Amino acid sequence: MKKIITVLMAAMMIITSSYAQTSKELKQIAKEAKKEAKQFKKEGWLVAPGQLPLEEQFKTSYSMKKERDDNGLPKYIFGEAMSVGEIYDAASRNAKQLATEDLASRIQTEVTNLIETTVANEQISQDDASSLARYVNAGKSLIVQRIGRTISVVECYRTQKNGTIQVRSILAYNEKMAMEAAKAVIKKQLEEKGQDLHEQLDAIWDQYGK
Repeated sequence: MKKIITVLMAAMMIITSSYAQTSKELKQIAKEAKKEAKQFKKEGWLVAPGQLPLEEQFKTSYSMKKERDDNGLPKYIFGEAMSVGEIYDAASRNAKQLATEDLASRIQTEVTNLIETTVANEQISQDDASSLARYVNAGKSLIVQRIGRTISVVECYRTQKNGTIQVRSILAYNEKMAMEAAKAVIKKQLEEKGQDLHEQLDAIWDQYGK
């Protein structure tokens, strides 16, 4: 009986400790979001009617950046951009498009890092890595097309002195889906060029999540 009570007490302590840690993280997120929102407002940034207040948007942003998948890797990848237009809607659309392109650039960087890691582990040759890297660098527009529906995390605007509207957009996309999109793009290019580097491509993706 004493052993059962001891085990139960230990379990409760672990749960309490885990809850306290989560609570601490939430408080830190709220603090960072409030500070960021304050700075943005100071710089003249506003939110359009119907959107969440800046502080709430940044809370979402910070929370998503801390999320991890089952392998302990970041769950989301982010893209950020600004655009200027005569009207809000046009500037907003362009900012989102540019943010999506920024996402694609970050995906390219991650894949390039994977290639370098695979070469360092002597799983593929430098020549094969260079060939694959060329397809990665040439595939940005294709990655943009492959990216599905993104999550608008932060969007705000400010009116400039000349009357134009500047919009700032931060988008999020599932990291795993992003890497799958990149792999599909590279694989398609290999097939179109008749390149037999599929085993090398698989070796690169084996590094993902390690």
